[in-house]
Amino acid sequence: MADIRVLIVDDHPIICKGIRDLLAPAVGITVVGEAHTGAEALQKIEELKPDVVLLDMKLPDMSGVEIIKRAYKIGSNSRILGLSGYNDREFISQLLTYGASGYLLKDEMPEEIVEAVRGVAHGEVGWVSRKVAALLSQILLKEQEGGTELTSRELDVLNLVVEGKTNNQIGIALGISVKTVEKHLHAIFRKLGVVSRVEAAILAVQESLVKKDLNVAGDRFPQD
Repeated sequence: MADIRVLIVDDHPIICKGIRDLLAPAVGITVVGEAHTGAEALQKIEELKPDVVLLDMKLPDMSGVEIIKRAYKIGSNSRILGLSGYNDREFISQLLTYGASGYLLKDEMPEEIVEAVRGVAHGEVGWVSRKVAALLSQILLKEQEGGTELTSRELDVLNLVVEGKTNNQIGIALGISVKTVEKHLHAIFRKLGVVSRVEAAILAVQESLVKKDLNVAGDRFPQD
């Protein structure tokens, strides 16, 4: 079986070297390149076609979310694994919402990073480490003090998410801007206690928030 080909994207060369050294002993994993800006990352994603991209959330010229959006627009099939120093739920939610397969913190144990690379390379989605899962649980407990009932507009958005609509399609259907759709999605994720549109869709059907038949096993929800 061919090695998992990894591209490391971070604006700090010393961090790239540290990750490269960490992955070097791992059986079945090969680092094929590094990138230090968003533009360079997109160029190398297109040229090298890595299986997994270890992507920093913030680069000098663009955010991780913007890189994910542009990568999908150029037809990339690379799996994106967010690797960042940020433990804010908003960062995690945005990455997973727009198509990242997982999210790790930069101070994770080496075996966690290796396990994540192998997991997302083999099709796992929504991959988060125990550390990130614990952080999300703490944040969700604090957020439970806020309102949890979905508004009628949020239910409209959720219904279209279950139908597999993209943010652009949802905006057109409801006559609202994509930014407003994103705002509603963030509110929906917070209230439902999820971090991705796939989780939101599954929970919506399980809890009868919408009346749709849904089969998401193995599917990748569309991204904007």
